Amino acid sequence: MAMVSRVVLFLLVNALVMITVSVLMAVLGIGPYLSSYGLDFRSLAVFCLLWGFGGSLISLITSRAMAKWTMNVHVIDPSTPDPSLRALVTMVHDLARRAGMEVMPEVGIYDSPDLNAFATGPSSSRALVAVSSGLWSQMNRDELAGVLGHEITHIMNGDMVTMTLLQGVVNAFVMFLSRVIAFFLVNRDNERPGIMYYVVQIGLEILFMFLGSIVVAWFSRIREFRADKGGAKLAGRGSMISALEELRRNYEPMPTAQASAIQTLQINGHPTGLMKLFASHPPLEERIERLMKETAA
Repeated sequence: MAMVSRVVLFLLVNALVMITVSVLMAVLGIGPYLSSYGLDFRSLAVFCLLWGFGGSLISLITSRAMAKWTMNVHVIDPSTPDPSLRALVTMVHDLARRAGMEVMPEVGIYDSPDLNAFATGPSSSRALVAVSSGLWSQMNRDELAGVLGHEITHIMNGDMVTMTLLQGVVNAFVMFLSRVIAFFLVNRDNERPGIMYYVVQIGLEILFMFLGSIVVAWFSRIREFRADKGGAKLAGRGSMISALEELRRNYEPMPTAQASAIQTLQINGHPTGLMKLFASHPPLEERIERLMKETAA
């Protein structure tokens, strides 16, 4: 039943993207960008911006709900009679107040043996911080504070919005460049494009998205270093370093079927080899080393 619900939600989000973009194009009077007269650059640019940002923005708006559905997150009532869960909520809220948050984030827990946590939500006033059952049961209080401080920093830095906007820009550029280059490669006589145009366009989109993902991942790694620094400020540098060392000792690969909207805002990641170029997280060893150097300084 849960799987059916997730599929339905996925289809609804995609339908919402298509309907929203189609309505905006109709309101703006944007027609087809390809015709027998050639390529309409204005229509193409608006088309790519709408489609490039449309999916990203709707993903951002629905990110908290999607995370709850896809990860089976149990949101904890702050007044829960369970003292351990109440302590988790109190810790998150204390760190959030220390960071200057005015509206407290929702706090949740999800069933997973991985040592992981994530933050998501369209804004700091509609945020969710969730921890895995594995992390909750294995980390001590100081280590947990470091992880939670890291996630609170993601929220305060607006990393979800920043990464969404960056992905939207990349999507728009990929769509625009692939269509323009395909047109001039295949339709040199400005004839109405045939099947070959679409084959080349799709091939170029795959190539450019591949390259664009390297840029997005590089920027995400920078945000992770900033979140580590923020977590050290909120929970103490020793707690942040201890948390990262515990992750390194107990690392297990992250599950592959996680919502893309939350992958970059998790605490844990362990890229190796060439995958470092596409990893949203720096190696744990590098994160620990950087925090230690700041301690020494």
